This record gives sequence, structure tokens and C-alpha cells, in this order.
Amino acid sequence: MAYENIILEKKGYIGVLTLNRPPANSVNLATLEEMDRAIDELKNDKGIRVVIITGAGEKGFSAGFDVSDAANADKVGPKGQEVWTKVDRLSKPVIAAINGYAFGGGCELSLACTFRLMVEGAKIGLTELNLGIIPGWGGTQRMPRVVGKAKALELILFSKRLTAAEALVIGLVDRVITPDEFMKEVFDFAAILAKRPPLAVSAVLKAIDAGLEHGLDEGTKVEMEGSRTVAKSKDAMEGFTAFFEKREPAFTGE
Repeated sequence: MAYENIILEKKGYIGVLTLNRPPANSVNLATLEEMDRAIDELKNDKGIRVVIITGAGEKGFSAGFDVSDAANADKVGPKGQEVWTKVDRLSKPVIAAINGYAFGGGCELSLACTFRLMVEGAKIGLTELNLGIIPGWGGTQRMPRVVGKAKALELILFSKRLTAAEALVIGLVDRVITPDEFMKEVFDFAAILAKRPPLAVSAVLKAIDAGLEHGLDEGTKVEMEGSRTVAKSKDAMEGFTAFFEKREPAFTGE
């Protein structure tokens, strides 16, 4: 089924999901439903090891909820939280390529990603309180996990819009890149990540999430399960063989 509000591309091991509603790339119910299907497609495609999410055009990653879709607000809220959580729990790393402003739900989408790479000149923030509402797509939960409780409260309660440099200082984003090099560096980062052993990467993501969400005991339990699984894999054999043969390993995800 074709997509109208997003673009889904597959470039080798890398899947690219682009919000295609420029210039703001705001999100309505139809966009969320398409993203839901696209994330499932990427999840089930064994040839995809890394996902990049970005916005069309050069102005915005995403301004969040499309207020013109207010008639569907009662559906958009729960659906946005559901889809962003699906992004967060994807068994593959997700890179937010923040190529412009990321406010409200757009910032929340970036928080659901594994890594956040941001272009110089962009701004980011949870701005919902300016409208008398609160972040409802996971922002109140993920922002404190990324920057700590006090800083998260400051950012949310004052609807602060941070520059890329400011976001980097507090750890909200992982890297700031110049506009002329932005997508090249995003793809270079994704390509290196795609060479890592897929089963081990998935096991690490699952173990870390289990520990953060359910505590140390559950996290170490999931870690041990993952350790036992990958120890029996062909990738583990390839990793050790390549080490002794002094060459780069070629992982297959088996």
C-alpha cells in the first residue's frame, strides 16, 4: 500500500522514513497510521538493520501535532503515544536525523529514537505548555530519562526552545552537524552501525530497555537471556574467527 504523508526508502541495510508534509512536517492521524504501518514493515524486514527518521525539506524535522486535525484529537493523542512507543521499542537502532526544528510531538519522536543527530541552526523543545496542554506522546517520560528530572522540568514547564549547541551540552542530542555535511554524516553513522552484529545489537537494546523500565533485576535477567542467545549464533562464531584472523567481521544476523 502506498504512503501519502511519509516516504519509506530502503538503502542497503538502512531504512529511511521521511515525514513528507513540508515545511512543518506536522503530524495528523493519517500520518500516524502510515507511520504505524511503516514501522511494522521495517521491523519485519530482516534486511534492514538501522532506521533513520527525518523530515522532508530543510526547515523542519517535525512541528508535532497538526492542529488543523483537531477534529481527530481524541484519536491522535493515544495513537501518537502508541506509535512513538513502537519506535522506542523497535528491535533495531533508530536515528533521528533532526534536519530542522523539532517541537512538541516532533521532539517527542526524536526522544523515542536511539540516537539524535541534529543540524546546526535547528531548534528543539517540548513546547506544549504554551498552548495550555502537556506533552502527551511520551515526552514527560522520555525527557527525564535523557536529561534528568530537574532539567526536563525546566524544559517542559518553560517550553524552552534549545539551539542545537544547547541541546548537545545537556545531552539531549548526540551530535551536531553542519548543514552541508548533515545527511552524509547521518548515513555514515548509520552505515557503521549497520555493520555491527544485528542479533547482539537487538539484545543490547532489549536489555537496556528492560532495566530502565522494570529495574535492575529484570534488566540483568533479560541481559543473561540475550547473552545466551547470541553466544550460540553464527555471528559470535564469525566475531571470534575474525578476531583471530585479524580481519573485519562480516556479520549476517544469524
